[in-house]
Amino acid sequence: MSKKTTIYDIAKELNITAATVSRALNNNPKISSKTKELVFETAKKMNYEQNKLALALKSGKSYNVGVIVPRIDSNFFSSVIRGIEEELYPAGYHVIICQTHDQEELEIKNINSLLNAQVDGVLMSISNGKLEENDSFNRLLEKNVPLIFFDRKKEINNVSSVTIDDFNGAYMATKHLIDQGCKRIAHLSNNRKLEIFRNRYLGYKQAILDNGLEFDENLIEEIQSKVLEGRSTVKRFLEMDRPPDAIFSSSDFTALSAVQEIKAHGLKIPEDICVVGFSNEPFTRFMELSITSVDQSPKEMGKIAAQVFLEEVKNSKKIKSEKHVVLTPELIIRKSSLKILKNKKAKI
Repeated sequence: MSKKTTIYDIAKELNITAATVSRALNNNPKISSKTKELVFETAKKMNYEQNKLALALKSGKSYNVGVIVPRIDSNFFSSVIRGIEEELYPAGYHVIICQTHDQEELEIKNINSLLNAQVDGVLMSISNGKLEENDSFNRLLEKNVPLIFFDRKKEINNVSSVTIDDFNGAYMATKHLIDQGCKRIAHLSNNRKLEIFRNRYLGYKQAILDNGLEFDENLIEEIQSKVLEGRSTVKRFLEMDRPPDAIFSSSDFTALSAVQEIKAHGLKIPEDICVVGFSNEPFTRFMELSITSVDQSPKEMGKIAAQVFLEEVKNSKKIKSEKHVVLTPELIIRKSSLKILKNKKAKI
């Protein structure tokens, strides 16, 4: 087994002190740029690897950041994570990914595990659980660990967030359906205790009222983002005396279930009934019947969340300040809702 290169080996090679090598590797301002460059080049040639643990103990930083998401098997959250990594890796940070499976108990365990791992910050989208206050968030704040919410958030003082304008996204989607001539628009909602789903419901409702249509509570169902549950709800809608002529879903997965159930009833999309989803998952584009959806710019959301974190850790004054970034959604119009072409072209 080959011996690991140490700072003493580099010092001997360059005929300088080990202290100078250490300062150069740690970017000490007292060391000249020429010496730093020489030390880094020599260290690379000699396959020198810095002891991350020793560096963390010395600097008080682990250079690890925790990212907590409800699940990683969705394009939205995986794209957010990609955006976070692309911003943090060049800054020398590594990302530890945890998922809650929408269970508050797992969310608490993940936060505690990340605290025990002495992460330098936590970026998270909260679970779809009971949403009761718990001590985990307080522990993060007490230890001065930066906490940044993205997509799903809690209202906590001195905690920043990066979200999408869910109200406006839902309003645009519903208004588009109205513009296509739809009069009875059903809404597949989700847990409205979560702000994102509450705002999507409110955006839908406001568009209905603003355009003089009847707001019918019977056309609204709060369900989990699961295909089977979505199908049973859509089946109920279609068996009404006055069935809907459009469905706006707060998620692409329940929009997919709507498409499946509508086809099972022998109805045509969009001729008989239009469908619009939310999130712009890849399958919405590549299906034979492409699905109109609201894009949430997940990669950009991840990048900005990481930038907010980096701003906080670079803040020498250590004065906590909230920063709330709200991104603008985009309605991607495709075949599932385009009844009236006019001058519009579906994005296939």
